[in-house]
Amino acid sequence: MQEKKFFVHESSYVDDGVSIGEGTKIWHFSHISKGVEIGAGCNLGQNVFVGNDVRIGNMVKIQNNVSVYEGVELEDYVFCGPSMVFTNVRTPRCEFPRNTAADYKKTLVKRGASIGANATIVCGTTLGRNAFVGAGSTVTKDVPDYAVVYGNPAQIKGYMCACGDTIVSADADKLECQRCGVSVSIQKKHS
Repeated sequence: MQEKKFFVHESSYVDDGVSIGEGTKIWHFSHISKGVEIGAGCNLGQNVFVGNDVRIGNMVKIQNNVSVYEGVELEDYVFCGPSMVFTNVRTPRCEFPRNTAADYKKTLVKRGASIGANATIVCGTTLGRNAFVGAGSTVTKDVPDYAVVYGNPAQIKGYMCACGDTIVSADADKLECQRCGVSVSIQKKHS
């Protein structure tokens, strides 16, 4: 018998047809649904739910009490803070359920993006590479690469390097980090 190269706490459920990468840890009271792909080196905290057919990249950290619903994709190195929320249906109803894959709006969180505690990401949005969403914010529009957004609704307040240093104001056209040396042009698109 081949030894598992990942860890799943005994209180968690992993449905059939799930792929889990080497070194990934899934902690207490979590549920991973069918068809999910989780990359290597991920850490899923307590009480995490991952819906059908979700793709989670490598080295992703999902803190306690987060639900990653069908229609959400997390690329590599994404951070999801405690109790942050993804939605997947824009106009939910109980009497007239909208609960099939055709009803879900795609949400993409690109490589290196961070989402703060208790933030809400409304479905159909894309968070750009290394974007940073402040705690408690509500994201209703796409967030450009490297943008720092917060508020309700979230607005661009500045830009942050991949290394985590806030380095330019919202008026800048180029990101130049003194800490790690990255230099990139900034797209100010915030649809």
